Amino acid sequence: MKSFIGELTWREMIHDITPDTDKILLEKSVSGYIGFDPTADSLHIGNLVQIIVLMHFQNYGNKPYILVGGATGMIGDPSGKSSERALLDKKSLDINLEKIKNQLSKFLKFNKKENSAVIVNNYEWMKKLSLIDFNRDIGKHITINYMMSKDSVKKRVSNESGEGMSFTEFSYQLIQGYDFLHLYKNYDCILQMGGSDQWGNITTGTELIRRKLGKKAFALTCKLLTKSDGSKFGKTASGNIWLDKEKTSPYKFYQYWLNLSDEDSEKFIKIFTFLPRAEIENLLVKHRNEKHKRILQKKLAYEITSLVHSKHDASQAIKASEVLFGKVTFDDIYKLDENIVLEIFEGVQKTTVNKKIIFQKGIPIVDALSDVTNFLNSKSEARRALNENSISVNKKKVKMDKIIDKNDIFSNKFILLQRGKKNYFLIIIDDT
Repeated sequence: MKSFIGELTWREMIHDITPDTDKILLEKSVSGYIGFDPTADSLHIGNLVQIIVLMHFQNYGNKPYILVGGATGMIGDPSGKSSERALLDKKSLDINLEKIKNQLSKFLKFNKKENSAVIVNNYEWMKKLSLIDFNRDIGKHITINYMMSKDSVKKRVSNESGEGMSFTEFSYQLIQGYDFLHLYKNYDCILQMGGSDQWGNITTGTELIRRKLGKKAFALTCKLLTKSDGSKFGKTASGNIWLDKEKTSPYKFYQYWLNLSDEDSEKFIKIFTFLPRAEIENLLVKHRNEKHKRILQKKLAYEITSLVHSKHDASQAIKASEVLFGKVTFDDIYKLDENIVLEIFEGVQKTTVNKKIIFQKGIPIVDALSDVTNFLNSKSEARRALNENSISVNKKKVKMDKIIDKNDIFSNKFILLQRGKKNYFLIIIDDT
């Protein structure tokens, strides 16, 4: 691709764009920004689209600004909301801000000479602004008629429930517009980007700049993602898919992408990876010819898990998935991290065995399957299963003479028993 806009266009990410945006970006490198409200202590994969937009923006030589909304986060953006959300106090927001800043620093380059990324907090300029100054210098430039015409306002004002919209939320677009004005004047940010639900807020900023400064600013929004089955993107039955591994583990993160439909994978491989166009088109052809292999899902899951977490975490997640759902080598079991093992076998029967028993004399396999674990109902059932060659220890078939000992412990803590393909039992070694 020759341009940032061209890159986003073939990846089918653009929803709205102001005239001449591509032209100005082809003429010179510019500064632009995206805002993130710190309403939680982690970003989630819904925010990831905007992070990737900023990464492309920087890769094409432009200077990205990340605005974290220390001030606007106290109000709450009404866009896409059917009711007003609870307001956070400054202490909670400050905690969230620090964590989000640390997350964002992983994706963008902050040590480049010419187009280093910069994080700014709108609380720094909003805290100095009085209500009188704001009304006199900003409010007079945007009419109520203009603000009422925005979809985010119209939907809430005409809400049949009668809840309506508070002045706090109504003022949000003007405050966000002021952010754009401030960044335009002080940082030469001529472009604001965001999700398609932000178009009204962003264009309020371009209009404010036009009316107050007589200057032209630019806007670009990306499509809000939906899944082909109608379910909400980035959500599971247990909640959001977070970027913080303490809130959503790399294994569960990987599994979310691995379980996407073919239709969603074809769309998301363009949006959530930096793979070149030729490689993606080749992957699409291979996938359509052999859908049962889930080539796209596996590639997407690996690439995005590597980006958000690490290649090590992605490799661990692949091995973990193969333990339950595919072929895995005997040696791979021994390379799994403890936390991933516990996640893989979250719903599997478990028992604890003292380390001394394993190290001193070991446990005959028949006893291990029956008396020690109750995995099988009796010793006779255990012998029958062994004679049928259906018992594995750590994915390796075993015979009647097998003694479980210290050499069978993997990840310093576990021994995995298995009958057939799908019946598992996890022994956890107690070293106290």
